Amino acid sequence: MTEPPDESPTKHRHGGEESLLSRSPETALWVIIASGTLTVMAGAILGPVVNGIQNGLGVSGSLAGLIITTHGLFIVLTSPIAGSLIDRYGPRQPYVLGLLLYAIAGGAGLFIDSFVVLLASRAVLGVAVAFVYTSITVLIYNLFAGRRQDKAMGLRGSANSLGAAVWPLVGGVLGTISWHLPFGVYLLALPLGVLAYLTVPEPTLDSTRGGNDPDNGGISGVIREFQRTPLLPLVYGLYFATNALLYSIVVYYPQLLAGFGVSSSFVISLYLSALGIAGGVSAYFYDRIKRRFNYRQLTGVALVLWLVGFSLAAAATSPLLAILPVVLFGVGQGLVFPTVLLWVEELIPANRQGQFSSYVAIAGYVGQFLSPILFGVIADPFGVRTVFVTAAAFAGVVLVLAGIRYAMQ
Repeated sequence: MTEPPDESPTKHRHGGEESLLSRSPETALWVIIASGTLTVMAGAILGPVVNGIQNGLGVSGSLAGLIITTHGLFIVLTSPIAGSLIDRYGPRQPYVLGLLLYAIAGGAGLFIDSFVVLLASRAVLGVAVAFVYTSITVLIYNLFAGRRQDKAMGLRGSANSLGAAVWPLVGGVLGTISWHLPFGVYLLALPLGVLAYLTVPEPTLDSTRGGNDPDNGGISGVIREFQRTPLLPLVYGLYFATNALLYSIVVYYPQLLAGFGVSSSFVISLYLSALGIAGGVSAYFYDRIKRRFNYRQLTGVALVLWLVGFSLAAAATSPLLAILPVVLFGVGQGLVFPTVLLWVEELIPANRQGQFSSYVAIAGYVGQFLSPILFGVIADPFGVRTVFVTAAAFAGVVLVLAGIRYAMQ
C-alpha cells in the first residue's frame, strides 16, 4: 500500500449542518485521543478499590474481582456487532453514542449498592467500550493519511499507555475517600461525547477496496480473507501475544517483587507505571520511528526488547534490577500497538474496516483473560521466575521464526 503524501487533503463529510465548532480532523484528533484513554480506564481505575468493593457490598474477593473483568467479556462479545454497525452507518454516531453510554454505565457505580446491579452496569460498560474502541480505530483510518495517520495512531497508543500508568493512581487516591468515588471519573465521557458530537466529522468511507466481493461478510468471508491474506491472522496473533505477555507482568510481577521484600501496593504500582510511561514515550515518537523501519522490523525490535527484558526479569536479584525489564517491555508494547492497528488497515478490505478492526480488540482482551491461565500452568508448579523464562523463550522463538519467514520471501 502506497502512503499518500502528507500534503494531501483529508476527505470527510459533515452528515448535516455545520456544528458550532469546526469539524476538521485536526480539531477532532485530541478529542479522539482523550476518549481513547477511557478504554484503558474502564478496568484500570478500579484495581486499587477491589477490597473496598468487597467490603462495601459484602461479597467474596472473587466476586468483587468480577467487577473489573466483566466488561472485558462483553467487549469480546460485542465488538463484532459494533464493527458491523460501524461499517454500515459510519463510525461517528456509534462513537458518540458509545461515549454517552460509557458515562451512564460507568458513572452509575457512584450510586449502586447492589452487587448484581453493579455487575449489570459493568456489562453495559463493556458494550460501550466495544463501540468506542472500534469507532476510534476506523475514525483514525479514514480521517488521516500517511504520516498523519502514523502520528494519530502513535498518539493513541501513547495515551493508552500513559492512561494505564495514571488511572490506577487516580483510583487509589479517590478510593481512600470512598470505593464509590472512582466511578465518578467515568462521567468524563459525557463532556467528551458532547465535544465529539461538535468536533468529529463523519469520514467518507472508502468502499472500493474489497467492495465488489459478495462473499466478504460473515464467518465465511473472514475465513476467505484469512486465506487470501495469511499474514492477517498472524498480526492478530501478535496483539494477542502482546496482551498475554503484558498481563504476565501485571499478574506475576508483584510475586517476583515480593521475593525482594517489596510488598507495598503503592511501590508495586510504580513498576507498572514505569511500564506505561515507557510505552507512552515510544508510541509518542512512533511516526518518526516508522520513517526508518517497516512493520516487520518494528515487530522484530519489540521481540528483541521482550527477549532481553523477560530474561533480565528471570535473572533479577534486586528491586533495582527489576525496573529495567518492565521499561523494556513497555517500549516494545508502545511500538506494537500502533503497528498492529496500522498493519491491519493495510491488509483488510476497506468496506470491512469496522468488522476486521474489531477483531483487534477481541484478540487483545482474550489475551488478557487467558494470560493468568496459560502462565499459571507454569507458575504454580515451577515458581514465578519460570513465567518470565517462558515469556523470554516465546519471544525468542517467534523472533527466529519471523526471521526465517522473512528470509524465505
